[in-house]
Amino acid sequence: YIDLLTKSAPLHDIGKVGIPDSILLKPGPLTPEEWTVMRTHPKLGSDAIELAEADAEHPVAFLAVAKEIAHSHHEKWDGSGYPDSLKGDDIPVSARLMALADVFDALASRRVYKAAMPVDRAVEIIMEGRGKHFDPAVVDAFLAERKAFEDILARYADTEEVLEAKLARARGEPK
Repeated sequence: YIDLLTKSAPLHDIGKVGIPDSILLKPGPLTPEEWTVMRTHPKLGSDAIELAEADAEHPVAFLAVAKEIAHSHHEKWDGSGYPDSLKGDDIPVSARLMALADVFDALASRRVYKAAMPVDRAVEIIMEGRGKHFDPAVVDAFLAERKAFEDILARYADTEEVLEAKLARARGEPK
């Protein structure tokens, strides 16, 4: 299962290819209309992966898990997430794991539109979300392996050059 997660997790936001860069890379808060568009990316992603599954000659296990993750990684333990308002154990385990990893990365990584949050504060926010945003068992596992998460964060941080290229693309500047 770990191997399937490793192969599937990078596809969690594949649906964002259907979201305009003007929304994805916006330097300020999104409007309600922009949030409505942004909230379509899980379904766009799972639909795209489903098309790939249909083209396969036989079932591909990692695509099934990737579809599950793409579709449900914005669901919340308390049922307040999207796109289906799933709650608790109704959320696939793969998506519960991805939800926490995705939030940690979003908080603690620099983006073109925001500075990185200190890791300690990102961890506090995740702990505050235990039983609300996140599966309590997943939060406990995260805390037990915090150092590994921090190491991965440092290893895969975008360089200044990559961030500048993303910002230029959002502005519509030539490559």
